Amino acid sequence: MRPDTPAEYVDHTAEAARLERTAGLYPEDAEHLLTQAAAHLELADDRPRATSLYDRLLAGSTTLENPFLVRALKAANLWEYGHEAEAKAIIEGVRAASPRDPAPWVIVAEALESHDELEAAQETFTEAAVLLLTDVPEPPYPTHPVLFGRHRVRRMLGLPHDNWDTLADTLHSSPVSLDELHDPKRVWSLGSENPAELEAEISRLRAELGTYREALSRPFPVAVLHWPASELTELVAAYPSLSEEYPSREEHLATIEASLRELATSGTPNLGIVTGTVPSYEAFAASEGASPSDASLLPQYATTLAARGRAVAWPPQKGAGCWCGSGRGYGECHGDGS
Repeated sequence: MRPDTPAEYVDHTAEAARLERTAGLYPEDAEHLLTQAAAHLELADDRPRATSLYDRLLAGSTTLENPFLVRALKAANLWEYGHEAEAKAIIEGVRAASPRDPAPWVIVAEALESHDELEAAQETFTEAAVLLLTDVPEPPYPTHPVLFGRHRVRRMLGLPHDNWDTLADTLHSSPVSLDELHDPKRVWSLGSENPAELEAEISRLRAELGTYREALSRPFPVAVLHWPASELTELVAAYPSLSEEYPSREEHLATIEASLRELATSGTPNLGIVTGTVPSYEAFAASEGASPSDASLLPQYATTLAARGRAVAWPPQKGAGCWCGSGRGYGECHGDGS
């Protein structure tokens, strides 16, 4: 169930409770499931309880995959029910941390924008663009909202186009230009009695809706399964027949990188990596009524993890750590020579 489904068709409180129960059954997915539960609570206007879920994640003993995303979501939620000072403090902390994931940047910038802090929103979007997109030949899809949001805020501020705005125009695929979509005077056209103005506004709204639907309909990443060293050792020890799939740790890592590069060369979009654990793989095999030693389950397991939001985009953002967990930058590790 998508959290953006209108409240009249969904019991968001019940859906949040269901997701909380599911998080208890699949603790490895708790971060994803509880952020979704918090989104439902926000839609149910139970913002204090949503904050409690964000706090639960941040205070937990498990290391979060994207703590800055959780912090950003918490800040945006807090501001919506009157905790402006705390929200701003969290937002400044997120900005100072300079996360490599674009999502936290977009959330905090849009929070500033929605509360008429346009200068601060523009500065935040710009910081994100400089950090994530400097010397990047082709902006990855997840970074597009950074450029589009920056364009929108600068249009409202009446600032002239710069190189980032031009790049946003280039990436925008809608038949209605960004300048039109982000025109501050659009609100006045909604009260116009001029049929031509109203028709133009309807066209713009349709274009925005089309872009939104396209974003929602993007497929799950084509995900390749990665086993960390300790998990791979445990897996092969428990199910020796899988050693044919994984002769060694080094070969496993090399195969992942080679497979992803081959897919990228063939034009396959939206590539990602999912990280497996033996307990969750065994649970998946049990749910399928099969043995974990069945190698044909491995791609199905990878697809299931991706569908549950566990995929990390490949290749990593510039300057990010390598997906293999070596602690080195991707460009110095498996991305060397790419």
